Amino acid sequence: MERVLGIGGYFLRAADPAALSAWYRDRLGLDAEGNGLWRQESGPTVFATFEAGTDYFGSRTQQTMLNFRVRDLDAMLAQLRAGGADVTEETQDMEGVGRFGWVTDPEGNRIELWQPA
Repeated sequence: MERVLGIGGYFLRAADPAALSAWYRDRLGLDAEGNGLWRQESGPTVFATFEAGTDYFGSRTQQTMLNFRVRDLDAMLAQLRAGGADVTEETQDMEGVGRFGWVTDPEGNRIELWQPA
């Protein structure tokens, strides 16, 4: 059986695609090339499904949530707050998995940040 090799892309609708791309670059350091190609560091990727009624993604209208691996969650959250981003105050620790925090992009998409254990 053929298997997928990893995440090949993540696509977002945006009222202002250039501004949203700039936010991801300037706030999260996601340096994608002009055609959107981003060479990410190797590491784990989680594929998980959630109950339809979950509040975990923030708004019930948000059907998916992007999760980015980070080296230092506290430093990333501080950087985002300093840049005026909408950062959730709470963080979550999950033994053996890592630490989690959340930010909402300018288009209202909740993003999870994960510092693996």
